[in-house]
Amino acid sequence: MPLFFKIYTFSWITACLFAVYLYVRNRSLYEFSHRRYWLFLFKPWKVIVFIFAGSVLTLIGPYTGDYTWDYYDTSLMAILTFITAPWAVGIVYRFWDGKVLIKQAFVAFCVWMVSASWAYDLYMYFRQGQYPLTWLSNIVLSSVLYLCAGLVWNLDYSREKGVFLSFTDDNWPAVSKGLVFHKIFLAMIPYALVVIVLCALIIHGLHFPR
Repeated sequence: MPLFFKIYTFSWITACLFAVYLYVRNRSLYEFSHRRYWLFLFKPWKVIVFIFAGSVLTLIGPYTGDYTWDYYDTSLMAILTFITAPWAVGIVYRFWDGKVLIKQAFVAFCVWMVSASWAYDLYMYFRQGQYPLTWLSNIVLSSVLYLCAGLVWNLDYSREKGVFLSFTDDNWPAVSKGLVFHKIFLAMIPYALVVIVLCALIIHGLHFPR
């Protein structure tokens, strides 16, 4: 492995271990340690959207022209995205808004990168025997998908606010009251279009370096 990738790999592994330390030291600071996050996440409409979107992205893999996009890494990244993106994207926003500590934002950054990049890098390293040449472009493209997913799964509706992003509320993550999917459906379309356009560009020529 070239020296750059040795340093890069050592750096992100060290960052992840430090993030685990921060989490273990004070688990109560992190929403995914609490039952209400999982209730917030496993709303039926969110699960259905995950199954549909994850299945589509997995099935189109062989047609993208990207030799690294196989059923295994796509499925892994889809699952990690569903579990973590609503939280990580919310924490990034709340850190920017001054509502969470920098250590929470650091853990969110590591969770984001593991889900969108580092798990993929590790998988490809063991599959190919070398660090993937696609590591940098994957960070960019997968982070766009990750951000869109985190935003979609944070969409909510209330009579007082109308459609809003739930992480902007002080009670986040809170479970929606009643059925909201028909209320937020139109708000999901812009994010879905970003994903569709990105996938179309990859299929029609925006390939990764080989």
